[in-house]
Amino acid sequence: MTKKKLTYIDLFAGCGGLSLGLYNSGLWKGLFAIEKNKDAFQTLEHNLILNKNHFNWPKDWLPQEAHDINEVLKNYSKELKSLNGTIDLVAGGPPCQGFSTAGKRNESDLRNRLIKSYIKFIRNVQPKIIFFENVKGFTQKFDKNKTKGKAYSEYVKSALRRNGVNNDYSGYHVDGDLIDFSEFGVPQKRTRFILVGIRKDIGTKKDAKAFFERIKTNKNAFLVNKGIGMTNNLEDAISDLIKKDSEIVSPDTPSFEAGIYGNIQSNYQRLLRFGLKHKDNPDSHRFAKHKKSTLQKFEYILKNAEKNKTISDKIKLRFNLKKRTIIPLAGNTPTATITTLPDDYIHYCEPRIFTVREYARIQSFNDWYQFKGKYTTGGKRRTQEVPRYSQIGNAIPPLFGEQSGIVLKSLIAK
Repeated sequence: MTKKKLTYIDLFAGCGGLSLGLYNSGLWKGLFAIEKNKDAFQTLEHNLILNKNHFNWPKDWLPQEAHDINEVLKNYSKELKSLNGTIDLVAGGPPCQGFSTAGKRNESDLRNRLIKSYIKFIRNVQPKIIFFENVKGFTQKFDKNKTKGKAYSEYVKSALRRNGVNNDYSGYHVDGDLIDFSEFGVPQKRTRFILVGIRKDIGTKKDAKAFFERIKTNKNAFLVNKGIGMTNNLEDAISDLIKKDSEIVSPDTPSFEAGIYGNIQSNYQRLLRFGLKHKDNPDSHRFAKHKKSTLQKFEYILKNAEKNKTISDKIKLRFNLKKRTIIPLAGNTPTATITTLPDDYIHYCEPRIFTVREYARIQSFNDWYQFKGKYTTGGKRRTQEVPRYSQIGNAIPPLFGEQSGIVLKSLIAK
């Protein structure tokens, strides 16, 4: 007899990293996902809705398409409130660019206001538990002296704990912590703020705190069951995707060359390639067209620069480089946190940037997961478009999402 899966809604879903993790856990079924960008939503829709039937989309009132959360709150308030008591989990966190220490931290960034939209959505739907993710900077006040300004993590905690307008809204017990995903099998040092809330009528503060205890306690058994180690490095992730002697015409952009699969070199690669037919070529493994001068520059940097650190001012001066961040990566360690800008990094053993598929491997996306939309974009279009690299760079690593899904179910089971 098949056990009934728990129901969740994915907010600010992006290309579906968290939803993929919940799907892989085998314990959850999505109702719908809210994602504003059409390209990111197309990726999620192609993989998890059309191919895997992972969502019971309520098409009778919500069109199956990209949505802005504020439009959903405005146009479907009655329908959202009708879900009260039926949703086990609301997962996902608002866009992080305004909080990120990797970019221009800006307290007035309009995207920061989406926090209030998130709180309003929670108060309408009142799920049993909440899983919220954001960048490390979400926990930091905006002024340099850390004495003024907002720490949005405290605002969210306070808002979730308070009673709402409705008498039946009891608020949430919440707990939050910073988690480095590289400690959970992801080949990338990526620290994020995770907040878990459990509705006060069904759990305690201790239950919310238990998430962080259990996910650390469970990780060893989980990773052993997956056949991978506690720590995976960059070479473990992508050494079967080397460019040398493996070029074909790119299937979706014939003016570019792409790579084919090499032999599996690690258990991590075996895990992420599972489910593919041997003859399949990697999706989105298109190589950048580097100029000869760029290749020479990258070759010099790989030989002479310190790995895993941005290149020195001396090397920047040698090549007249104005770019702030260029990091040659080491193969024998997890990567630094990957951003949405692929030209921030140089491949560990080849003079080139990563491909989209290599980006996806670093973030722990299964190889069967295909990415849609443009590969890259630039200029003013970066504020409107979310190309494949950005979709992946913004995502929650599915491998961590899967572990979270297992622990979140245990909280509800209690």
